[in-house]
Amino acid sequence: MNDVTVNPAVTAEILALARPLAGLRDLDGLVRRSAGCELVAIGEASHGTHEYYTWRSRLSIRLIEEQGYNWIGVEGDWPDCWRINRWVKGQSGLDVGVHALLAGFERWPTWMWANEEVAGFLDWLRGWNMERPLSDRVGFYGLDVYSLWDSLRETIGWLEVHAPEAVPTAKRAWQCFQPHHQDPHEYAWNTRLVPETCEADIVTFLEEVRTRALAAMDHHDDNAFNALQNAEVAANAEHYYRTMVNGSSESWNIRDRHMADTIDRVRQHLGPPSKGIIWEHNSHIGDARATDMARNGLVNVGQLIRERYGADRVLLVGFAGYGGTVLAADDWGSREQVVRVPEARTGSHEYLLHHCLGVPAILEFGGHRPGPWLSRSLGHRAIGVVYSPQSEQANYVPTVMGGRYDALFWLERTGALRPLHHEGPPVGPEFETEPSGF
Repeated sequence: MNDVTVNPAVTAEILALARPLAGLRDLDGLVRRSAGCELVAIGEASHGTHEYYTWRSRLSIRLIEEQGYNWIGVEGDWPDCWRINRWVKGQSGLDVGVHALLAGFERWPTWMWANEEVAGFLDWLRGWNMERPLSDRVGFYGLDVYSLWDSLRETIGWLEVHAPEAVPTAKRAWQCFQPHHQDPHEYAWNTRLVPETCEADIVTFLEEVRTRALAAMDHHDDNAFNALQNAEVAANAEHYYRTMVNGSSESWNIRDRHMADTIDRVRQHLGPPSKGIIWEHNSHIGDARATDMARNGLVNVGQLIRERYGADRVLLVGFAGYGGTVLAADDWGSREQVVRVPEARTGSHEYLLHHCLGVPAILEFGGHRPGPWLSRSLGHRAIGVVYSPQSEQANYVPTVMGGRYDALFWLERTGALRPLHHEGPPVGPEFETEPSGF
């Protein structure tokens, strides 16, 4: 404890904010605080930690049971999560178990969603929903932007049934992408070599779907909403991939703005008084303005929803841990493995919390946050789906904790997620889409 950041004032502030974290009643403060919010965003410091997923599920269950939260948006693809949404609402797959349902995830890393922790939560959610009328059931939605071909295919299928006269417009967009073998990287790289893109076709397609779907949505048609959102995903995915291959950090902003816009669309579709729970990595949940992301021109979901709804209507909750193990991979597209997480670096937020607390805790930040810990910029560890403990220094994001979150789960020792199956060879072309960082 000889580091200059560990001093009596810092220790006193951390101890004053912290409450023990052992059981469900220890979440009482967060649950009460959520009563006046429209969105509670719950982060994770990795995509492969058992305790992060478990405590996130426990808090989400209490928000649903006690505060009327009625939808969940996650860092996942819209088509995959729409399938889950229909399952948890009892609208499909009545004879399908949760493990078979999650086996439908094919995009690497499948273990990010196909794991025992998520399976347990979805089983609970389906049971909760089945005791309620359809209009009161809790939904599950994907916020991400990657599913270009799947979303195009889903939208064309809806048009063929509900607006066949619009199918030729949709097919033109599909045929524009067809030569690229369902590989968005191949398409994006080709646009660098030949100044011809599918942008005009995909924008025309989106406008056509908006016209058709919005008319049907006046009657609260879920299938029309699904078609519209898939069209939005396809259009933004084309923009995202084309921007990403140019090496521009703007691709990060395209992705996070898409996720924030999807939150807006889900809320509008469900109507008042909908209240949403957001599951994403800390990199997306924690307000970018309290990190070095802002200096690099990056925004994120946490920042955007605070700006759009007001900081008093949004609760941002982060996670952090000192050491243990995590489920991750050495390289993009490779098989997952349990990796040892080193003890936190000296001088980091995790280092301070370990030395000041030494036990799991929940820290709730008040409205006034000028203290010597909450106002100080220090490294805060972020572990992605690809992780090398030998490159630990690169995993620490300069963070002012009091600006980034409204509350923080602190875990001393954590363990790896329990995947439902081992990662197999990629079904289709794999491309690095960086779901947890930049």
